[in-house]
Amino acid sequence: MSEENIKSIKPSSENNTSTDTENSGDSTSRSINATLITGASSGIGLELAKIFAKNGHNLVLVARSENVLNELKTSLEKDYGIEVIVIVKDLKYYSAPTEIYDEITRQKININILVNNAGFGTYGNFSDTDLEVELEMIQVNITALTHLTKLFLKDMVEYNSGRILNVASTAAFQPGPLMAVYYATKAYVLSFSEAIAEELRNTNIKITTLCPGPTKTNFSSSAQIKDNKLFSGKIPDAKEVAEYAYNALVTEKRVAIHGFKNKILVNSNRFAPRKLVTKTVRKIQEARK
Repeated sequence: MSEENIKSIKPSSENNTSTDTENSGDSTSRSINATLITGASSGIGLELAKIFAKNGHNLVLVARSENVLNELKTSLEKDYGIEVIVIVKDLKYYSAPTEIYDEITRQKININILVNNAGFGTYGNFSDTDLEVELEMIQVNITALTHLTKLFLKDMVEYNSGRILNVASTAAFQPGPLMAVYYATKAYVLSFSEAIAEELRNTNIKITTLCPGPTKTNFSSSAQIKDNKLFSGKIPDAKEVAEYAYNALVTEKRVAIHGFKNKILVNSNRFAPRKLVTKTVRKIQEARK
């Protein structure tokens, strides 16, 4: 599938922006096709927004940071001549996905590409970490992702057209001592996404799961990860990972593991004893003395 094809995915034969005259009067209703990106205010989500905009996609950007999103909207509209809609929501609240969907429906926006990028982690022994934070993590990383996928996939199925990019992690492939809940949420994202990709294999709807390794974003600081082996050495920046993700979506990869080293590690885990893998992950996770 070419990059030009992915830009043209839409649920009808209309152009990216259209106006329809209603029977009841002279008023017009506007309909646009757009890509929805959650967690769009920083990191991989921010870089994906720039890449999609550069390639001509109208955008719906979702995050908590209203000022950041509005600045990004102004910049992308000016630079690329697209339309950007900002929706300020915190996905830790159960009602947020429905509110997002309802607002998009109200504005007559057709979401032909959904990017479930929002997510966060926390670090420490499970017995010591904050339960409230971990329940919010499950809500954001699992429940909101599932909820948004359900809502927008129904529309995609109706028109037999669409793409979904779910952001997991290389953490999805093994247990993660000291980040137990985070690793488990990403394992869910991978399993869920692969399952529905198979369910949809005879349709024009494609699901890609991005599995990046450690990346230069604010993830480690927000997760309160101190100087540890996982984030030491040379690691890619968010732009590099986002470019890889966009290309993976274009080429319809089901599972996209960024980086040669990460691919080797993920595949080697399949042949190592589970207990050994878990112990090794813990050593990597531990802060340096």
